[in-house]
Amino acid sequence: MTFFPVVSHTNMARIARAAPFWLSLALIPLAWIGAVFGGWTVILMPIATWYLFSLIDALAGTYEENADLETSEDELFWYSLVTIIWAPLQFVTLFGVLWYVTATGHLGGFEKVALFFGIGVLSGTIGITYAHELAHQRPAIERWQGDILLAMALYSHFRSEHLLVHHRYVGTPRDPVTARYNEGFHRYFPRVLRQQPVSAFKAEAAMLARKNLPWHHRSNPIWRYAALQITFLVWLSGLAVGAGWVYF
Repeated sequence: MTFFPVVSHTNMARIARAAPFWLSLALIPLAWIGAVFGGWTVILMPIATWYLFSLIDALAGTYEENADLETSEDELFWYSLVTIIWAPLQFVTLFGVLWYVTATGHLGGFEKVALFFGIGVLSGTIGITYAHELAHQRPAIERWQGDILLAMALYSHFRSEHLLVHHRYVGTPRDPVTARYNEGFHRYFPRVLRQQPVSAFKAEAAMLARKNLPWHHRSNPIWRYAALQITFLVWLSGLAVGAGWVYF
């Protein structure tokens, strides 16, 4: 049996331990660099996300230490803080970059596509990952931040499906996000996009039924998800049109 060293709870509380997670914040200035300067800089976000972080992992090697189970929530402050501040940073970046690019009109068609593809990578790769962590937290404000991050990626159903279905049925056919035997990515991905929202809706409806409430009851979080996503879509459309969107 292999035993891995345990990091003491006092050592876990050090900011240096959490520093690798803070590298995600480097994507924020990269988004603005692409928006301001254009050209080859518009591809910096996906390159950093997909390749730079992987290179750092390869150079740093495998992390084989375990955290002390006695580590308190307060001692994990620097780990949780980065997830909490990410929501407002992503919000400002998403809407701010859209406003700036459409207002100035200095980027060409390819530059716009590449830049906003990178914004999608940022909100999907980092935003959804942090939203997953926030969805598991107890404070309501953190769960709301998770909902806001998911709504910006139009993926709000993830919270319900993940907590009510995936956690219960992972590794079984009842879990949409568990890959089937010999299922390649190009079959897996569209199936998940199709099945996961339906699974989330059924799970929330079943929860309400156990309380003798109809699926359309106001407490169904599906309505909150829809309201957040529609709000963000309206804002995005309004910014683009109001700033005088220059079509390709």
